[in-house]
Amino acid sequence: MITVQLNKDDFSYDIHSLVKAFFPSENVSVFTAQKAADEPVQLRIYVDYAPRQVRLAVTGQDQQERQEVFQVDETNRKEMKNLLKQHIYDMLSACTGKTLPWGTLTGVRPVKLALAMLEQGMEPQEVETKMKRSYGASGKKIRLSLQIAQRERELLKKLDQKKGYSLYIGIPFCPSTCLYCSFTSFPLSVWESRMDDYLGALEREIAFTAESFADRRLNTIYIGGGTPTTLKPHQLDRLLTCLKQSLDCSALLEFTVEAGRPDSINKEKLEVLRAHGISRISINPQTMKQETLDLIGRRHTTAQTVESFHLARSMGFTNINMDLIMGLPQETLADVRHTLEQLKQLTPDSITVHSLAVKRAARLQMFKEDYAGLTMINTQEHLDAAAEVCASMGMVPYYLYRQKNMAGNFENVGYAKEGKAGIYNVLIMEEVQTIVALGAGSISKRVHPNGQIERCENVKDVSQYIERIGEMIERKKHLLCDC
Repeated sequence: MITVQLNKDDFSYDIHSLVKAFFPSENVSVFTAQKAADEPVQLRIYVDYAPRQVRLAVTGQDQQERQEVFQVDETNRKEMKNLLKQHIYDMLSACTGKTLPWGTLTGVRPVKLALAMLEQGMEPQEVETKMKRSYGASGKKIRLSLQIAQRERELLKKLDQKKGYSLYIGIPFCPSTCLYCSFTSFPLSVWESRMDDYLGALEREIAFTAESFADRRLNTIYIGGGTPTTLKPHQLDRLLTCLKQSLDCSALLEFTVEAGRPDSINKEKLEVLRAHGISRISINPQTMKQETLDLIGRRHTTAQTVESFHLARSMGFTNINMDLIMGLPQETLADVRHTLEQLKQLTPDSITVHSLAVKRAARLQMFKEDYAGLTMINTQEHLDAAAEVCASMGMVPYYLYRQKNMAGNFENVGYAKEGKAGIYNVLIMEEVQTIVALGAGSISKRVHPNGQIERCENVKDVSQYIERIGEMIERKKHLLCDC
């Protein structure tokens, strides 16, 4: 256990995230009042805020204390936070002998920092110098951020950021729940009888969107989940028909439907997607090692992944994404290289490489004692192997994001061939356009002209979403209707 005691509750979330990055397998407790630990403490950190200065102390199991005092400008909260994180980072790095690939950066959008500096007119070398000095990130990660920021800037030019909007639709049903998953998803076997009711509620939200955004330009639609292709062919057709009949799609740049689970895909469903002009789909293996698929609870085979991909290609889909996860239980680097070679033979148009992030609500986290013997390893060598294979297929990195508790404290990167980048993926990271989100557990995001962002959430529970759909629409009216 690692404890962090503050004399006042300032920057506690940022401190927790940074300490957790150094000690991913330890319980990290941040508190302001003296309290007894309920398990052995490996490291104690003290942060004492005083006028114009901060005292930082670290005590290890040897009871030796390292401490320092540094001056701060309390009127500049951002700079004060960055300085505090730098000092904590340096002290923990000295204690552990570790460095972190992203330095003190703990947020999900490191590319946003690089992009903002480029937009201010800074040259790439200036950005690299500032990010290294301010955050201590490695040159490799900063250069990756810069490379992606420059591509994102070109992609974002395609969007109507003032009068445009994008639409997200969540289908929160899955054939099974993966061991590592914490998304809003419900087992198809339990909810199949209520899926038509769910579509009815979605149709009411679509009607609201059509009326409220009649004078806006719809740039992208993304149907995610869950697994949207758990819907039956006629249900998919019902949803897509409603969208096309209700909304003006003349300015649409991209329409993505996640067909994530290969066992949820068949010819009839793909025919529906083709008939409605879906431009981009995902078929997600996560790994091509069957033993891992069985372990994590994905009820499909590697053969089904190959069959589904070839079927989609034969039916004319020319923009297919595939997702991989690095750091899955019991997977070796050799297993990852095998998966990458299998995907190279399929030649998808884009690949998203995820670093495993185990959230509190995932079974892998909630029942840790049941999985104590599992090894989960993710290294820079894993990510480099993926980058090399993607490059050999003519793909370049085009978006990046991070999550808490990521294996190896790394990142997720999307790679794509020319013209095949997922615009919505960039949009959700860079937050430059309003997103109307429909369905249980979805979060709408309003982007104001001054850059301010407001959000409203739909309830996660499917039954509550269906029964309270009127309330969900009222929430959106309050957030969005004077856009």
